[in-house]
Amino acid sequence: MSAVMEHKGYLGSIEYSQEDNVMYGKVMGINSLIMYEGTNIQELKNEFENMVDDYLDMCARNGVEPEIPSGDEINITLDPETRRQVNKLIQAQNITLNKLIELSLKEKLRIVS
Repeated sequence: MSAVMEHKGYLGSIEYSQEDNVMYGKVMGINSLIMYEGTNIQELKNEFENMVDDYLDMCARNGVEPEIPSGDEINITLDPETRRQVNKLIQAQNITLNKLIELSLKEKLRIVS
C-alpha cells in the first residue's frame, strides 16, 4: 500500500508494514528526515500533521527557514520507442523535455495557465 497525504504544503507518504503491523511514512521532497507512524490511518494522519507542525515550530524558534518541499526532480524511464517519439516531438515543436512534461501534466490535471 502506498499513498500520499498533505499538510501545510508538505507531502507525506503512507506505507504499511505487514510484518510489523504498523503504518508509517516520511515527509517527502525535503532533505530533513521527518518520519511518523501509527496503528491506523487517522493516527498516522495526526502524527504526520504533528510532525510537520513540530518541524515548522522548531524552525521558527531557531530562526531557520524551513525547507520548502521540492518536486523539481522527477526521474522517468521510457522505453526506446517512446523516447524516440518524444525526441521527435520536442524537436518538431522546438520545446524542451521539461516543457513537454509540464504541458502534458497540466493538460492531464486540467490546469489552465
